Amino acid sequence: MGDTFIRHIALLGFEKRFVPSQHYVYMFLVKWQDLSEKVVYRKFTEIYEFHKMLKEMFPIEAGEIQKENRIIPHLPAPKWFDGQRAAESRQGTLTEYFNALMGLPVKISRCPHLLDFFKVRPDDLKLPTDNQVKKPETYLMPKDAKTNVADITGPIILQTYRAISDYEKSSRTEMTVATGDVVDVVEKSESGWWFCQMKTKRGWVPASYLEPLDSPDEAEDPDPNYAGELYVTIKAYTAVEEDEVSLSEGDAIEVIHKLLDGWWVVRKGDVTGYFPSMYLQKAGEEITQAQRQIRARGAPPRRSTIRNAQSIHQRSQKRLSQDTYRRNSIKFLQQRRRPARPGPQSANGAKNNAPTQHPKAQPAVPPRPSADLILHRCTESTKRKLASAV
Repeated sequence: MGDTFIRHIALLGFEKRFVPSQHYVYMFLVKWQDLSEKVVYRKFTEIYEFHKMLKEMFPIEAGEIQKENRIIPHLPAPKWFDGQRAAESRQGTLTEYFNALMGLPVKISRCPHLLDFFKVRPDDLKLPTDNQVKKPETYLMPKDAKTNVADITGPIILQTYRAISDYEKSSRTEMTVATGDVVDVVEKSESGWWFCQMKTKRGWVPASYLEPLDSPDEAEDPDPNYAGELYVTIKAYTAVEEDEVSLSEGDAIEVIHKLLDGWWVVRKGDVTGYFPSMYLQKAGEEITQAQRQIRARGAPPRRSTIRNAQSIHQRSQKRLSQDTYRRNSIKFLQQRRRPARPGPQSANGAKNNAPTQHPKAQPAVPPRPSADLILHRCTESTKRKLASAV
């Protein structure tokens, strides 16, 4: 077994908590050497104390001896009063700080001080109790956010879902839920794995095991896009259900419907079917990270394969049939392949709606005489001219 180290540290956002008094904690997603992912919560004062200790451990790299030798990034000290604006503005600073820290020599980026700071603590697994007057407010950073306060989202009230069946986790990064459990969804991944929290637990849960409280349908599911997006399969899959499609690794396909449960409708030629989104990568993009996710967690199960599902809604979830997808897809492809028939164009390029003018009929042209006939006629004419001259 190799040494323990951290591959990547990503700042997800921060929480505004009210127990025991109002304060802010930052949410970090820490990816370890074994590809496991842990969410930890740290106050800025803790982060700054970590930073000061790191400088003491590495005085040369901190520029304490000669300033020009400093490679450890700077981190501003906490203010006397830390409000929400300060918490927001620090997100860009913390992102830059930890990105720079992970790029330092191994003796710093993999030192025990750093590893111990980001190990999961009991407090990371124990969420604030629900008996307080105000529920914690969660502020998430957009995935493509720059280091700009204007890009920070406003307060997000996490969406609440209910488990329709028991799910037993199969890895350390997942979370076990029982039928009827109510969870808060922190992140909805396109893979169909959603990061959830419930009382003292956090982890990934298949979206197919969760349903909204107000409706059986997922309101955020997009409409089908029959124009399609080009993707490449990075792992082979053999269809299990009739409405799925089997594909080999490296096949080029078109995605026509991206569903949030992680099972997308794809098209290859005139054939359509469900396929795990985890096994797809946009054409031309790097596949290393996607393959790592596959090794860490496989494709989530489909709702149609869940036994003893118990919904609180009277009707089932609406889904288009594959026959509907195929008909609409074929119709779209036929329209796309059909060449346009431009009408008569006028001098300025616009269509001319005037009646078509047919040319007048021309008199028939008599056939040309053969060479023998011409020679015969010339001979007879010559003979007559000679006879009249005598």
